[in-house]
Amino acid sequence: MTTLAFDEDGVDVVYEGTEFRLEKALIEDAIEKSYPDVTDHEVLQMVEEDPTLGNEPRRIGDILR
Repeated sequence: MTTLAFDEDGVDVVYEGTEFRLEKALIEDAIEKSYPDVTDHEVLQMVEEDPTLGNEPRRIGDILR
């Protein structure tokens, strides 16, 4: 299971027991959107090749409110 923890500057990720950070600028460059408009599903797709996407996608801007 992959865990994503969002903050103003990026995302802390735990993927298959490995912890790492995706910085805001990296996410914006990869997704080609401003950080608040990126969804949790888009970040998960950056980490996992074929993720199981549950629920509706949530914008990072909404998650950080």
